[in-house]
Amino acid sequence: MKIKKNSVVAITYTLKNDAGEILDSSVGKESLYYLHGHGNLVIGLEDELENKGKGDQFSVAVSADKGYGNPDPKLVQTVPLSAFGTNKVEIGMQFHAEGPGGQVVVTVVEVNADQVKIDGNHPLAGVTLNFDIIVDEVREATSEELAHGHVHGPGGHHH
Repeated sequence: MKIKKNSVVAITYTLKNDAGEILDSSVGKESLYYLHGHGNLVIGLEDELENKGKGDQFSVAVSADKGYGNPDPKLVQTVPLSAFGTNKVEIGMQFHAEGPGGQVVVTVVEVNADQVKIDGNHPLAGVTLNFDIIVDEVREATSEELAHGHVHGPGGHHH
């Protein structure tokens, strides 16, 4: 069976940046299961998986515009340190904040005596995503999986 919209797909992956540093990997762990064609992966990777089958192996470089996008300077803000109450604030910490489209994760990128610079861009915005992929499984999604928009059972969501 080939991967197409509404397929349940299991992959083993390694994600590297352009310097060859491993950013994430499922090698030696459970495969990553997802519902194809429902926006569960970055679009550039999902496009490359289309029409692949079980056992296929490939490498792909996904540009930022088909990955996590390019950094948006409007998502970088300076807020008063007092907004964090008595909590100690350090570079690299992440917090949930209300954005225009709902909750977003922001990362602390700078801390001064009375101000904190936060960045609401995805940490991989602007980064080319280099994937090594092995397709482990492909099957038709069940009607329940399609209704819920995600995989159920092994490797997926359990209700």
